[in-house]
Amino acid sequence: MFKEITKLGLGTILIIWFLAACNSETTTTTEDTVMENPIGLYQKAAIEAPTAKKVPKELTKHDDTRIDNYYWLNKREDQAVVDYLNEENDYTDKMTAHLKDLREELFEEIKGRIKQDDQSVPYRDRGYYYITRYEEGQEYPIYARKKGSLEANEKIMLNVNEMAKDYDYYNVGGLSVSMNNKLLAFAEDTLSRRIYTIKFKNLETGELLEDAIPGTTGGLAWANDNKTVFYTTREEGTLRAYKVFRHVLGTPVSEDVEIWHESDNTFSCFAYKTKSDKYIVIGSYQTLSQEYRVLEADNPTGKFRVIQPRERNLEYGIAHFGDKFYIRTNLDAKNFRLMSTPENATTKDNWEEVIPHRKDVLLEGMDIFKKYLVLSERKSGISQLRIRPWEGTEHYIEFPEDAYVAYTSTNPEFDTDILRFGYTSMTTPSSTFDYNMETKKRELLKQQEVIGGFNKDDYQSERIYVTARDGAKVPVSMVYKKGFEKDGQQPLLLYGYGSYGSSMEPYFSSSRLSLLDRGFAFAIAHIRGGEEMGRHWYEDGKLLNKINTFNDFIDCGEYLVKNKYTNPEKLFAMGGSAGGLLMGAIVNMRPDLWKGAVAAVPFVDVITTMLDESIPLTTFEYDEWGNPNEKEYYDYMKSYSPYDNVEAKEYPALLITTGLHDSQVQYWEPAKWVAKMREMRTDDEPLLLHTNMDAGHGGQSGRFRRFKETALEYAFFLDLAGKVKVKG
Repeated sequence: MFKEITKLGLGTILIIWFLAACNSETTTTTEDTVMENPIGLYQKAAIEAPTAKKVPKELTKHDDTRIDNYYWLNKREDQAVVDYLNEENDYTDKMTAHLKDLREELFEEIKGRIKQDDQSVPYRDRGYYYITRYEEGQEYPIYARKKGSLEANEKIMLNVNEMAKDYDYYNVGGLSVSMNNKLLAFAEDTLSRRIYTIKFKNLETGELLEDAIPGTTGGLAWANDNKTVFYTTREEGTLRAYKVFRHVLGTPVSEDVEIWHESDNTFSCFAYKTKSDKYIVIGSYQTLSQEYRVLEADNPTGKFRVIQPRERNLEYGIAHFGDKFYIRTNLDAKNFRLMSTPENATTKDNWEEVIPHRKDVLLEGMDIFKKYLVLSERKSGISQLRIRPWEGTEHYIEFPEDAYVAYTSTNPEFDTDILRFGYTSMTTPSSTFDYNMETKKRELLKQQEVIGGFNKDDYQSERIYVTARDGAKVPVSMVYKKGFEKDGQQPLLLYGYGSYGSSMEPYFSSSRLSLLDRGFAFAIAHIRGGEEMGRHWYEDGKLLNKINTFNDFIDCGEYLVKNKYTNPEKLFAMGGSAGGLLMGAIVNMRPDLWKGAVAAVPFVDVITTMLDESIPLTTFEYDEWGNPNEKEYYDYMKSYSPYDNVEAKEYPALLITTGLHDSQVQYWEPAKWVAKMREMRTDDEPLLLHTNMDAGHGGQSGRFRRFKETALEYAFFLDLAGKVKVKG
C-alpha cells in the first residue's frame, strides 16, 4: 500500500513517441502498403538530434571516481535545462511526425471503447450511497451520493470537471466524510508532485470552508467530534511524509498542533482511521519495519500509545475489531501470519496466532466483518479470497480461470454478510461482485463495458513458467488474439516491473486491444523483486540479489524467442519507474534481444540518486536497493546502474519518457541517460526523449488525455514491427 507501485492496468504511467519522417504519410486506405523495415526508410539524417553540452563533474566515493558529463541537467529552474528538454521534445515531434494520423486513429479507437457516461457501483456507508460517475466527453469524475436509497435524489459533492478547468494538471484525492455526514474533506494537487492542499466543503449548504491546509500528502483522518482532523505533511526537498498535525476546523492552520514528527529519515508516516471508527492511527513505515500508535477517536486531544515499538526486520499491520487488534506480521513468518492481541496489551509478547505461517501461501491482507474474517492470499502467483467465519467452516471463493486477479473492494460496513470484490483476467474485463459469505452466492453488479463489439472469446490467455538460468520458475502471463501463430514471426510486447514486492497482476486492458487486434501478443513477466511467488520472490530480487530481476526478464525473452512466440526483430520490452530501471539494465546487458523498448519515468542513475539524501525517497529506499555509502552496495549498484553502464555499442530503438515535476524519479535521470546514450551508442536506431513539462510521475491527468500518450507508445511499437501503413 505504501510502497512505490507501477501497474499498467490500474491506470498510471503511460507515454510518448517515435520515429523518422519526411516524405511518408500515414493513412489507412486500401492502396496502402505495409513497410517491413520502416526504420531504414526515413531520411533521419535530415533531422538533427539535440546534443547536450558536456560539463564534466567528478563524483568520488570509496576511492572510485566517476565522471558525470551531464550532472548539470539536475537544475530544474535553469533556462538552459528547460531549453534542452524542449529541444528533445521538438526532436521527438519531428521524428514521429509520420505517425500523426496513426496516433490519432489509435487514440480515437482506445477512447471509443470506453463508455463515456459511466459510473461506479454504489456503495453504502452510514446511510448514504456513494457514486463516482462520468459524463459524456468529460475528463474528470463527479462524486455524488444519495441518502437512504438509490432511488433518492442525487446530491453532487464534487464536480471535478469544474474544479479542473483552470489547470493543465488537476487531481483530487483523499475524499473523506465526517461522522455526522455533513462535511467533506478532499485534497487537490495542481502540479503533479503529489503535494496536496486539503480543503473542506459543507455538504448541506455547498459552501467551501475557509480552512485550507497546504503541503500535505492528501490523506487525513476525522475524529468523532466532526471538527478535528489529523493530516500528514511533506518534508521540503525530499517530500518525505514526516509530520502528523491536528487541525480544528475554523482555526488558523498556523495554530495546528504537531502530534508526531518522524525524525528517522529512513521512515515515512501517515494517519488513518480504523474501520471500526474507534481509533485514529499514526503509522510509521520503511521497507523492513513498521510502527503504529493509536488514539481513541472520541478523544482527539488525548495521547497516542504505541502498539508495538519498531524493530529492525519486524513488519506488521493492524486492524481493529471488538476488543482486539488483529495483526498481520512477519514475526517468525516469512510469508506472514495473522495474530490477535487485546486492545490494552498490544506488544508482541501478547500476540496470539489466528492464521499460521505457510511456506506456499503469502498472506497479503485482511478485511474484518462482524461475523467474518476475509483473507487475501497468494498461492503459485495467483490471488485467492478466503472466507473464515468467526464461528463455522471456512471456504475459498472459486474462480473459473487459471490466471486472474481477485481482490476485496469497498467494504465500509461491519454488520453484513455481503463481501464486495473485484475480478479480472487478461481476457475478462474488470468486474464487480457482491458475494454472500453465508449462502456462497455471488451477484455480478457490473462488468466494464467495452464499446465496439468486444467478445472475450476472440482472445486467448496463457500462463507459462520459464526456467531461469539459476533454476527458478518464473511465471509469464500472456494474451493474444486467437489465430496468433507461434511461427517466430509475430510481434510480442513483454512488460516487467520486479521491485518493492509489487506483484504484477494478469489484468484486462481495453486499450491493449489495439495492439492485440494488430497482431501483437502481450506478456507480463512476473520476475523476482515482485512478490507473486511469496516473500522469498521479493527478497531474491532486491539488494545484493537485484541482478536476478534483470536476468529473469532476459531469460523470459529468450524463452519466448526459442519457443517461437516471436524473434528478436519483433520482440519489444516496456517498464516504468523501477521497471524503467529494468529496461535500462536489459538493453545494456542484452541489446541484441530487443527490437525496441519503452522506459517510462525510468530510475536509471542509481548510485548518484541513492547517494543524494536531498532527493525524495532516497533514504527511505536503502532497504530496497542498498546504501551506496557502504562499499559493498556501491560496487554492486555500479555493476547494473543503467547510466553508469552505457557503452559504445549498438542499442535497440528507445522511447524514454518523464515528467518535469516528477517527485519520485527526477526528470534529470532519463534526460542524462539519453544524453549519454546519444554520445556513446554506435547505431542509428531511434532514441527519443519526451518530457511532459506539466506533469509528474503519474503522467497527464484526465480520463482520456492520458491515452494520447498510450497511442504514441503503441504507434512506436507498431512502426518498429512493420505494422504502419504508408501511402503506396
